[in-house]
Amino acid sequence: MNKLQRDSTFWTITGQVTILNFFLGGFGPTQPLLREEQNTSLTIAGLHGTMMGLASIIAGALQTSLVHKFGRKNSAWLGLTIFALGIPIFATGNSVSVTLPATLLLSTGFTITINNAITQLSHHYPKNSDLAISQMNGVNSAGYVFGTVIVGTLAFYDISWRLGLLACIPMVILVYILGRNKIEGSHDHDVPKQVGKLSRQYWIAWFGFYASISSEFATAFWAATLIMDRTGADAAISILCIATLGTGMGLGRWFGPVVLKRFSVDNRVKIFLVLQMTSFAAFWLSHNLTISILLLLFIGLGISGQFAMISIRLIRLSDNRPDLAMGYSAYAAGIAIASAPFLLAFMGDYIGISRAYLIVPVYIAISYMAVQKVSSEELTKL
Repeated sequence: MNKLQRDSTFWTITGQVTILNFFLGGFGPTQPLLREEQNTSLTIAGLHGTMMGLASIIAGALQTSLVHKFGRKNSAWLGLTIFALGIPIFATGNSVSVTLPATLLLSTGFTITINNAITQLSHHYPKNSDLAISQMNGVNSAGYVFGTVIVGTLAFYDISWRLGLLACIPMVILVYILGRNKIEGSHDHDVPKQVGKLSRQYWIAWFGFYASISSEFATAFWAATLIMDRTGADAAISILCIATLGTGMGLGRWFGPVVLKRFSVDNRVKIFLVLQMTSFAAFWLSHNLTISILLLLFIGLGISGQFAMISIRLIRLSDNRPDLAMGYSAYAAGIAIASAPFLLAFMGDYIGISRAYLIVPVYIAISYMAVQKVSSEELTKL
């Protein structure tokens, strides 16, 4: 593995995605607080995840057209602008009639930016794309942790948690001012529109990606609720506990490629999935707050490398059509984000959150089987 040169392109793209993860770190854990304020059921509260998923599908449908017309760099900035426009609508909304469409708007911009961040880094670092994407995700996991901690702290001291999410707006402005001319080699012109059918192998890997995202978002959205149910901790404390999930994800994303550098991309995914499965099993059985916090760290480590590594698998399996691959991957993410948290919440209303959480290991197993079924390693030289 060659040493990664983290240049201005790397740091600008990383800055964009870190802001998104700051929001995500605050958004997921605030669902119990938002549910309490709006006096809704778990099922209705879970519709916010459904809006995020629908937005991902919309962004996926737009991906190749946006890149063809504006280029990857400008498409990423456009996505970040849409995201910033949705933030104040969501943060000031008091009813689901406002927060649901606001979630749809900001999440569309969120996914457009993410998709183009992956393809830009993959092209900018053709020999080190796994390390570049993983380390980008490692840095932006710090944003996830800070978002969780800030929102949780505001809630703990009875200060409006919405202020934490509004902080994203000046962050977007700052990153644009500092980085608008810093992304190199982004193919802003003459990017052909990528079309055509993808292979059966791609779609098997795609389904594994769907299952991976499902397990991540089901865990992130409702882990605080499970901790409250199992340990009796209050909402604010439970939200702060979720920061350990993001900490584990950050550590795994930054150090994982170095620690696991002798393993292939496919085998790294398997290692991450096994760690996630074993840690989740222990977390589900735990009734102790301290142990639950520690296990969330290990669950985060297990989740950490999956998005980057499976994205690389999808690009490898796309027959040199990375924008098309990432566009379709957004469909997988969208379906996962729309369905998994909502399904878990719906089941939780009827059978309890603890039993409902048993759907998570099913997702993990599906993702593992997809990697086992389809190898991407034969395509690394293409």
